[in-house]
Amino acid sequence: MRWLVGWSSTAAGAVAAGSAGATGSEGETLHPVGSQLLWGDPDPLWAVGDWRPDEVRVVKADDRTRIAVLGICGATDEQLRVALFAARGGALRHLTAWPGSYTAIVQVGRRITVCGDLAGARPVFHTPWAGGTAYATAALPLADLIEANLDFGHLAALLAAPDVPAALHDSTPYDGVKRIPPGHALILRAGAREIAGYEPVASLAVAAPPADPDSAVDAVRDALVEAVRTRLSAPRHVPGADIDPGPVPGMGPAERRAARGMPVPGIGADLSGGPASGALALLAAGLPGMPGTVLGHGTGAGERLLAVTFNDLAVGGREAELERAGALAANPRLHHVVVAGGEETLPYADLDGPLTDEPGPCLVSAARHRARLAAGSADHFTGYGARQVLDAHPARLADLLMDRRRRHLVRPVAALTKADGSVLVPARVYAAARRLSRTPYRSGVESLAERLLDPRSDDGLDAPGGALDASLAALTWGRPGPAARWLTGEALAEVSVRLQASTHRSELVGPGQRPGDFRARAALARHAADLRVLEQAAEVRFQRLHAPFLDNQVVRAARALPEALRVRPGARAAILRTVLEGAGVRELPPGWGAPTQATEAAAERTGLRVAADSLVALFDTPLLAEAGLVEARVVRKALRGAAAGEPLPLDGLADLVALELWLRRLLSRRGTCWTGTPARQRAVPAGIAPQRGALGAGAGGGRRV
Repeated sequence: MRWLVGWSSTAAGAVAAGSAGATGSEGETLHPVGSQLLWGDPDPLWAVGDWRPDEVRVVKADDRTRIAVLGICGATDEQLRVALFAARGGALRHLTAWPGSYTAIVQVGRRITVCGDLAGARPVFHTPWAGGTAYATAALPLADLIEANLDFGHLAALLAAPDVPAALHDSTPYDGVKRIPPGHALILRAGAREIAGYEPVASLAVAAPPADPDSAVDAVRDALVEAVRTRLSAPRHVPGADIDPGPVPGMGPAERRAARGMPVPGIGADLSGGPASGALALLAAGLPGMPGTVLGHGTGAGERLLAVTFNDLAVGGREAELERAGALAANPRLHHVVVAGGEETLPYADLDGPLTDEPGPCLVSAARHRARLAAGSADHFTGYGARQVLDAHPARLADLLMDRRRRHLVRPVAALTKADGSVLVPARVYAAARRLSRTPYRSGVESLAERLLDPRSDDGLDAPGGALDASLAALTWGRPGPAARWLTGEALAEVSVRLQASTHRSELVGPGQRPGDFRARAALARHAADLRVLEQAAEVRFQRLHAPFLDNQVVRAARALPEALRVRPGARAAILRTVLEGAGVRELPPGWGAPTQATEAAAERTGLRVAADSLVALFDTPLLAEAGLVEARVVRKALRGAAAGEPLPLDGLADLVALELWLRRLLSRRGTCWTGTPARQRAVPAGIAPQRGALGAGAGGGRRV
């Protein structure tokens, strides 16, 4: 896990002079454990973790004017210097417009600016501390710093309404630690904080001018190619080259690497057979240069890119996908590796793992991902985020109605009609889209708050059964999450109160609240947060996962795609096909772009059935029940029912299991992110005390099972 941390104090005297740290309550000088000081007092900044040398750059104009960029950034040092001078006047957006995935921090005198990204994959957190403000790109270090307790309201919202930004707002699992929203920057002036957006906001009053589809797709292609090229031009790394113990009798270099659990040197990519991973693998292999492994290491094929395909032997149904992956891997610049996984790689099979910064549903399948990534390269491309960035959220149908573009609803509605087989589909979809287009955001949030409190509103807590049900459920400003049906009445009431309180915040009535665009951005932010958790949970030492679809410039280019183009069935595959054609890749296997999510659901159900006994035992005395979020017997009954084949929302059960695992790992951790031990405590020092009042443990079980 890698992060940066710093603070801005109200006065230079608040910091221990010349120590590049701060004096704690016991008189000790605080430093992050395992840190690298980037600049010192009175507003110090550290990089913590196993950062590579080329991932940390600091450019100075003078002692009080400097910029630090951490991550993969395509800007040259001269470009950083020019941007630093421009940032003196308060300009922010240009700091986020370079290719790559990075965090930029600018210091001009006592003013510090920390830029988050557009997707939310590289978030920024902050908390009041020592009369000023501490900030970091991870929440747990700040929670340790202030010895924060858990925010049970946030945990309840994470289960009851994870897709509704109004429920989560700027909170984190740690009480007192806040998150800045995607597309914003944290600005600190001598300890005082301000959060400012750096993206222009569209107006509801005037529709955006229609974009040219061809030029919009070309912009996506250029941004994606530049994102891949930036990573290919970065220095290559040989994992663990400085700690290789040398020859071992009977073991070659590859066997020694595998025994140490280290990736192959060089660059590789996922090759699942889907359009996103396939497009990235072909782009990386086709760009000029030598994209693959480092000569003399690994396979020895220096010009070939390592393509990794996961073959699930425990669950069938992926034959066509594997066949497409094999056809793509016939490219002479690809070296294909197939990783076979049995029952030991099913979801829920292996629930041991490291503590992540925040909880996420991917914790139940982290071992599955780790098995695939362990066969990958030191720099590994993944297609995560393509669906959320390029696809059309169903709520965008309401945006088309708001712009009086009804004819563009014909294709998506026809596809839903074909999938469902009912002649009533067009009327139902049109009515739902029309209702959403005429519902203000405030009314939508208030309706959701009332639905959580009404035990008779079972329709809001049902799991969508098919494509039509999922689309109709998405044609709202917000709906309960899949785990809401198992929460206690008090937990749902807490989330309802949070939603009602959010309607009084001024930002809800501002411009830019188009339902489809709003829901799409919320879905992207949640996916990016889940990917961040996955990176930490399935981390392979010395490996870097790259998700170019979540880069700022790719997200910006994708947001300029016309909605009429997005809502067409198969739009994502068509866009990526055009991107590949523009990059010189024209021959793709038959069926390329077919949906691949059904097999994931089958694997999750199989894994739950195999691990049912251990999961039921996990909820014998769950911490979630101590926190007043669930009743143990209700969850145990749901787990047994899902294992027996009852049509229950599996993603809701994954949310519950993952949060329980995360709480157990958090409370069992030893040590802290800061020096000063034993004087320094850590986050949640008192553990979980039974909740009363807003979250009472005995306040009624889940709604239904």
